[in-house]
Amino acid sequence: MTAAVRVAALVLADGSVFEGELIGADPPNGIAGGEVVFNTVLSGYQEVITDPSYAGQIITFTYPHIGNYGVNDHDFESIRPFCRGVIVREMARRHSNQRAQDSLDAMLRRFGVSGIAGIDTRRLTRHIRDAGAMPGAFGTADEAAIAAAAAAEPGTDGIDLVSMVTCDSPYTVAFTGPDGRTPKRVVAYDLGIKTTILRHLSGIATVEVVPAGTPASEVLARQPDGVFLSNGPGDPAAVAGVPQSIEGLLGTVPVFGICLGHQILGLALGGRTYKLKFGHHGGNHPVKDLTTGRVEITAQNHGFAVDVDSLKGKGELTHLNLNDRTVEGLRVKGQKTFSVQYHPEASPGPHDARYLFRRFVEMMEK
Repeated sequence: MTAAVRVAALVLADGSVFEGELIGADPPNGIAGGEVVFNTVLSGYQEVITDPSYAGQIITFTYPHIGNYGVNDHDFESIRPFCRGVIVREMARRHSNQRAQDSLDAMLRRFGVSGIAGIDTRRLTRHIRDAGAMPGAFGTADEAAIAAAAAAEPGTDGIDLVSMVTCDSPYTVAFTGPDGRTPKRVVAYDLGIKTTILRHLSGIATVEVVPAGTPASEVLARQPDGVFLSNGPGDPAAVAGVPQSIEGLLGTVPVFGICLGHQILGLALGGRTYKLKFGHHGGNHPVKDLTTGRVEITAQNHGFAVDVDSLKGKGELTHLNLNDRTVEGLRVKGQKTFSVQYHPEASPGPHDARYLFRRFVEMMEK
């Protein structure tokens, strides 16, 4: 028997209205709200939805068919989704893949995540590109109530979302690299760390994951060969205390940061960050490595960027986004410290930038 259609509407903070039908879980009081962004990946919807970097946001998928290969336990990037909801053009009625263990709709229901399907995602994406990422709300309540909820949404500016996704206490991920090889010891700051990152790091090191608020003194007491700054959600300037902790590590131990970790490093160097109009969310961003001249296709997920001029020479530009010329990588002169704005671990891909983990190892070995 076909399930009854649950008519729903999406309303943006500027009053734009999109009609569709509810998928996933029923939202509390019939409304789900958050900052509406779009992601251009062609596959990997499960990894995107379970990436903690989307805390506080509603994800619009530009690819029209979502859910066609189902979901499985291996592809979770965190213990649960932290996003506020999903928006799709069409949710697959059936999933088909040998790795599938359940449907995407069932996963959304299991974790209490709501979504809306049947949306004209091309129109919505063009609107966000023109007007910028903005708060919104969707659900089965009346349109006036949804509009009021959208207007009341604060977005992600000035909000510490890292505190909502970081671990409560330290834990260790065992070395999984080749037999006979002595692993490095890496302390990883959990700003919203992804499971795939831990898989890559554990291939080179025993990884000690610590909460975002861990001071530099406690990290150094663990005598690490290197420190890793993870990805994470929201406004880096709102993550109180973490840039100061990282500042206490610089010049003492090798440091490698990605995504939010890259932005936090910029703040630790005394720089500034700013919000991008609609962010970088997708798996097809061209980035030029200025140290080698190579161009990489990269996976990205962030709404903020580092103002390289504000670093006043403390950080050197190493990677450049070829779409909008924003900063994609930095290194610190005279220190074993570097960072990139994108995701070198990129599950399911692309994998052009995985060499950065080898670069981290080489830095620790020197």
